[in-house]
Amino acid sequence: MSYSLQLYTVRGPLEEDLEGTVKRVAELGYTQVEPYNFVATADALAAAMAANGLTAPSGHAPLLSRDQDEIFQAAQKLGIGTVIDPHVDRARWTTETDIKDTAKALNAAAAKGAAYGITVGYHNHEFELENRISGRSALEVLAEHLDPQVVLEVDTYWAAVGGEDPVALLERLGDRVRFIHIKDGPLTKEDKDQVAVGAGRMPIREIIAAAKNLEAGVVELDDFNGDIFDAVGESLTYLKAGN
Repeated sequence: MSYSLQLYTVRGPLEEDLEGTVKRVAELGYTQVEPYNFVATADALAAAMAANGLTAPSGHAPLLSRDQDEIFQAAQKLGIGTVIDPHVDRARWTTETDIKDTAKALNAAAAKGAAYGITVGYHNHEFELENRISGRSALEVLAEHLDPQVVLEVDTYWAAVGGEDPVALLERLGDRVRFIHIKDGPLTKEDKDQVAVGAGRMPIREIIAAAKNLEAGVVELDDFNGDIFDAVGESLTYLKAGN
């Protein structure tokens, strides 16, 4: 298992000092990162990653609301192989018709991405699991309507907050899941309640074992009460101890 860090976790330091923050992430032992909204910073981020031996198998970008060609071109600069749309508004997950429309848009983005050699994916929050369509989660309904080349990045924490057993969800979704967000906490909707991986209520080892076809497990904290670099480092230490 290879581990990556979602750079949104260190967004404050990154905005203040991109080069220094990327260097610090590498010094903590990470060899991969997952950039977010990377179009504007692609050149500087590519240079900082190269200087610190970091690669980016995946990245987050708003594919369904921004210029896709611009996003895919920036992804190429960064060596990103999979661009993941991180958010479709919660109001769009209450009917199968709306979910089919989202799937259609992701399928079209994937067709465009293929011309750049880039795969397209989608990342969930809690509401795609809370919303049920004929007894199934909206995320699983989405998966049924996606073309085979579109992948999923399951945020396992938000899946649990949304009422799903993340282990069972990963087993049902199978090989379509190529990335997971690994995070921990008390399973509340308050971002600042999140803690270093291994210090909360998530069954981290079981989750990793259930994800059979991963390119990377991505550490993320949406927020944290404390020094974020401490949590980022402790998370990787915990994960490596289980390898």
